[in-house]
Amino acid sequence: MIGTLLNSRFRLEEQIGSGGMSTVYRAYDVTLERWVAIKLMHRDISDDPDQLERFRREARAVARLNHPHVVTVIDFGEDDGRPYIVLEFVEGETLKQRIRRLGRLSVGEAVAYAIEIGRALMAAHEERLVHRDVKPQNVLIDQEGRAKVTDFGIARSLEVHGLTATGRVLGTTDYVAPEQALGHEVTEQSDVYSLGVVLYEMLIGEPPFRAESQVAVAMKHVQEPMPDVQKLRPDVSAALAAVVDRATAKELANRYATAGDFVHDLEQVLAIEAARAGTTTGEATTVLQTLTGETNEFAPLRLRRPLRWWLTVVTVLVLTAGAIGYLATRTERGPGGSGTSAAGDLRSIKLAADAAHDYDPQGDEQESPDATQFAIDGIPTTSWDTESYESDFAALGKEGTGIYIDAGSPRAALRLDVVSSKPGYTAAVYAAEDDVPEDIDGWTKVSSDTVFAQKQQVPLDIGDRRFRYYLLWITELPDGGKAEIKDMTLLD
Repeated sequence: MIGTLLNSRFRLEEQIGSGGMSTVYRAYDVTLERWVAIKLMHRDISDDPDQLERFRREARAVARLNHPHVVTVIDFGEDDGRPYIVLEFVEGETLKQRIRRLGRLSVGEAVAYAIEIGRALMAAHEERLVHRDVKPQNVLIDQEGRAKVTDFGIARSLEVHGLTATGRVLGTTDYVAPEQALGHEVTEQSDVYSLGVVLYEMLIGEPPFRAESQVAVAMKHVQEPMPDVQKLRPDVSAALAAVVDRATAKELANRYATAGDFVHDLEQVLAIEAARAGTTTGEATTVLQTLTGETNEFAPLRLRRPLRWWLTVVTVLVLTAGAIGYLATRTERGPGGSGTSAAGDLRSIKLAADAAHDYDPQGDEQESPDATQFAIDGIPTTSWDTESYESDFAALGKEGTGIYIDAGSPRAALRLDVVSSKPGYTAAVYAAEDDVPEDIDGWTKVSSDTVFAQKQQVPLDIGDRRFRYYLLWITELPDGGKAEIKDMTLLD
């Protein structure tokens, strides 16, 4: 086909890819004098009405998408009975080629590419389209480093059914969602799972499962837990590992409901990682500068808005110089007022990484023990939560449940600050001096009962005593029967 001129306009110059339905060529548009990509349907299946409709539907579907991270459809046509799609030509490499060339990507770059791919999927899902074949081979990295999603060849409208036989699995099994592997209904959550696996591969350098056949790989996605990304790569933060785990949850109820929710948490992780490192490189820098809303606040101004940061620095220097001149003048004329800060400013107590513990003396003695450290890690994307209760505590024969902080030594704490993603619960703070009491009666109550808002400051009345342990004792749960705490800070 090299050298063929389609419809006297598109000259095929080089084959750049091939799949089950079509072959992709770099082609020259002799009319507009530009390079394009041509996806030409294989002749042996172009007579199949279903396959032809699938091919046409891809062109119509992607033509509706106008997004910087989706490869643009330019035109659709037929030549000698063979349909083709004209796409923008992206100079660069696939994400799969990049992973093979570099091995695992830097954490910042991996998260940045996952965000860009996720934003493309958000645009598709808004048009009621699921991609159904999200994989690194279908992501192009252009010469500027941006990710662009392509090959919506098996994309399917959430509102249209009938072109895919019941039980037929479409997609690449290295990245296939469990429900997709079983031939069940495929939704946007299936794309979320596949993107979660792509993110895993970017971080680790290879897909999570291997087997002797594609069917065996698909069954591993159904049956086996995902490998621990943090164990395989210790520099991956707990926050990012939690995002990967949630994106690749096998149960739909535990997986991100939308690509937008997934992207939101990825943006927070990227901002936090940038703040910790103090710098970013490559596409992570570009994506960081596109953050908006609350996620934008996690990253330092100098990283997300470099020009604005430099202007701020210059302004501060100018104002500082003016203040110094003013104070010098005041010194010549006589002393001014006191410049000391107000006494009694509170400081957060530095805690050990394992300082938080669950407390459930009247139940099964366990209240999400594996997640307690998420309540003190300072990362807003992680949290500790209670179990889900179908009735109030009284009906269960218990007074409450909670989480306590070990300050390491007796401290005169004066306040506990709590950030909750599921507020509306009632709780009070209790304290203990040397040992953790076996039941709530052994604790000293140091605050009043409070209905907790999303951000709550609880004053502590400890008199002249010092305590090592501080317990947040929850006695009434919010709607939904579950409290969720994102951060706890003890101050003295």
